[in-house]
Amino acid sequence: MQNHTDQFFVLTGGPGSGKTTLIEALAARGYATAPEAGRNIIQDQMTVGGSALPWNDRALFAELMLAWELRSHHTASRLSGPVFFDRGVPDTLAYLRLSSLPIPAHMEKAAEHFRYNRRVFIAPPWPDIFTQDTERRQDLDEAERTFEALAETYPRYGYELITLPRASVEERLAFIFEEIDS
Repeated sequence: MQNHTDQFFVLTGGPGSGKTTLIEALAARGYATAPEAGRNIIQDQMTVGGSALPWNDRALFAELMLAWELRSHHTASRLSGPVFFDRGVPDTLAYLRLSSLPIPAHMEKAAEHFRYNRRVFIAPPWPDIFTQDTERRQDLDEAERTFEALAETYPRYGYELITLPRASVEERLAFIFEEIDS
C-alpha cells in the first residue's frame, strides 16, 4: 500500500466533539498536523459562491473532501515523525453513507490505498461542548449519527478505533500519547 505509515495518526469523530481543538494543541506543541477538509472547503466555497456545500451538493462536497485528504496524505508523506490528521480518507466514505449516497469505486480504492496507522482515535459525541456555527450547521442528532457512521466505516478498512475520553485537552493529549507509546 503506497504511503502507508505507522506515523500517520487520525483523529476522527462527529462534529463538535473536540477533534480540531486537539489538533490545534498538537500543532502548538510542534507536531505536524493536517487540518480538517470539511470546514475549510465550506469556507472556500462560501467565499467563491461555489456549490460544493453539504447543504447544496453532498456528492460534490465529498469529492472535494477526498481530494483534500489525498493532498494531505501526500504532503505528510514528505515529513518525518508523527503526523496527526483531523479526519482521514475513510471519513469521506462515512459521510457518503450518512448521506445515503453511493460510494464510488474510486473512493473505495482511495480508502484501501492511502493508509494511516491502524489505530484511529475517535472522539465520541459530547453534548456539553457541542456548538453550531456558520460552517457547522449539523445538530447534535446528526453529530451522533456521524459518529455512528464513522464507527462502522473505519473497521471495514482494517482500522481499530480507540475512543477518546470526554476529558480536558491535556488529559486527552496524555491519553493519545500513552496509546501511541503502548
